[in-house]
Amino acid sequence: MGEEFNASQPIYQQIVARICRQIVREEIKPGEKLPSVREMAVQSGVNPNTVQRVYSELERMNIVEARRGQGSFVTENLEELERLRVQLKVEYIGEFVRNMKEMGFSPSEIIEGIQDYLKQEE
Repeated sequence: MGEEFNASQPIYQQIVARICRQIVREEIKPGEKLPSVREMAVQSGVNPNTVQRVYSELERMNIVEARRGQGSFVTENLEELERLRVQLKVEYIGEFVRNMKEMGFSPSEIIEGIQDYLKQEE
């Protein structure tokens, strides 16, 4: 099956980011088992070594726990998951604000634009 990847960023980082977003959106729940390395490799259309690197990175971030003989599981540590949620929020807001500033928008114009957008969403 496979998925499309951005050539400007390593594939393993893109998969890590995707899994983190799925965890924050609760598409993958705390304590839930992740697919095996082989299953994930087939689903993503990448080499199993890439998926092993993804799982290692998620484990290093304390988002995933490897259980010998059982597989990899999303942590049930809610503090770590909240830290991830806040981290993603800061990253996305930072990227958005940088892009808006590059286009010449002032902080007040950015805030006004966000407020207008959120009012239209309601």
